[in-house]
Amino acid sequence: MSATDTLQSIGLRVHQRIYEGTGGAIGHRLIGVPSLLLRTTGRKTGLTRTNALVYARDGDSYLVVPSNGGEDRPPSWLANLRAHPDVEIQIGRRSMPATARVVERGDTEYARLWESVNSNNHHRYEAYQKKTARPIPVVAIRPSSSPLN
Repeated sequence: MSATDTLQSIGLRVHQRIYEGTGGAIGHRLIGVPSLLLRTTGRKTGLTRTNALVYARDGDSYLVVPSNGGEDRPPSWLANLRAHPDVEIQIGRRSMPATARVVERGDTEYARLWESVNSNNHHRYEAYQKKTARPIPVVAIRPSSSPLN
């Protein structure tokens, strides 16, 4: 991991702590783009895991990308939501139950969704995809009911 990657990783962890620590009052925007908190259930532990992620909108769905900064290994939250697609998302101060669906490169919607979320994130995902041979999917998260708070 390069020094830039290390600093970026630290910055993302600090951002998540601020987002969580303020109950969403601070942290919705990250590097000029909106971010959400994704809460998944650990596939091995059953514990709740939280990750701050940049998102784009597609109708009622929130799109996130398991890029892991272009690492060859996907982030653990992807395996968690594959095992348990019922998740919770928090946007600002609003939390809501949702269902996650992984959209793979071969799916008919993939190119459109990838372009949407990649453009929204200033084409950073393009750069991450170039760093790895692993096809990076898109995850569409659809809220299943009204906000929890």
